[in-house]
Amino acid sequence: MRFSKFVELQDVKEAVRLMREAIRTSAMDPRTGKIDMGLLNTGTGSGQRKMRDDMRKEILTLLDGAGVRGIKWMDAMKRLGEQSSIKVDVAEFAEVIKGLENEGRVKVVGERDKRTIRKMDG
Repeated sequence: MRFSKFVELQDVKEAVRLMREAIRTSAMDPRTGKIDMGLLNTGTGSGQRKMRDDMRKEILTLLDGAGVRGIKWMDAMKRLGEQSSIKVDVAEFAEVIKGLENEGRVKVVGERDKRTIRKMDG
């Protein structure tokens, strides 16, 4: 860094380099290694959003076959894990369920190990 009354070509090149490095550092998707501007806008990368959407669809499918009583939290995670080629992350699962609850699609009843996920009508 230097002080100068004039902006020179080398100053512009350094500014561009710094901006590129900042974008690369803040917007790189750790799973793909690619720059994902959605990561800056939403805090989640496109791969993570797709994974959450797939998980959301599968949870709703599980609940369709679960009947009126719903499905236990741990059973749902276990069944998703059996269907998936990657490990089901507990935090991701909880985020998807929370999103479905906020949409009014499901209701979680009980606490801790006794939680049950029930599909809401509509």
